[in-house]
Amino acid sequence: MRSLSQEVRERFLDAVAAGAPARAAGRRFALSPTTAIRWAKAWRADGTQAARPRGRQPGQGAKLAGHKAFLLGLIAAQRDITLHEVAARLAGEHGVTVALSTIWRFCAQQGITFKKVAHRALLDPHRMKAELPSGRCRQRGWFVFGAASP
Repeated sequence: MRSLSQEVRERFLDAVAAGAPARAAGRRFALSPTTAIRWAKAWRADGTQAARPRGRQPGQGAKLAGHKAFLLGLIAAQRDITLHEVAARLAGEHGVTVALSTIWRFCAQQGITFKKVAHRALLDPHRMKAELPSGRCRQRGWFVFGAASP
């Protein structure tokens, strides 16, 4: 869904400023009653006629940006670490709780890929034993971190 044009918003607010009720002015400009009331309320509260920014603004959502060195060091030290383990270490050592999808996106932005290694045991079980540390379960879909290939 995209924002309505600024011209419609300004004409609507001009009608409200002239004394028309928000619902009636909204009908005149083919706005839903909810939108009309919300626009009029925002205009009365702070005088703004502009639409609010949509989506994530640049610089927002960078919850892990300050922990980049820690995360990259953690992944480099233990290449078969799981997302759950990364989240637990981040929470335990830095007090930052994040969703697994946040860690996933951070790694994707850094060019780190995830290779599921559990299925490779079927293809070459001897190679699989060499890649996984002893005691790891092959059936749980462990990940091996690697650099993204160009």
